[in-house]
Amino acid sequence: MFQSLVLSLFLYFPEDKSEYFPAVVSLVIFMAGALIAMRIFVKISKREEQKAKILEERLRNNQTEQKNS
Repeated sequence: MFQSLVLSLFLYFPEDKSEYFPAVVSLVIFMAGALIAMRIFVKISKREEQKAKILEERLRNNQTEQKNS
């Protein structure tokens, strides 16, 4: 009983549906920002992966050269 009373305090469904518009606009803005941030992180991650592969190849080459010497 008490739980349903508490939960009903946070639910609000407006009669005027135009009150949903600001919420939808802010949702779209934040979703677009999250998508852009994710794409930036993926690009940076791929760039760092390439740098790591190049460094790994250099280290392997140096190790094989040192063993051969």
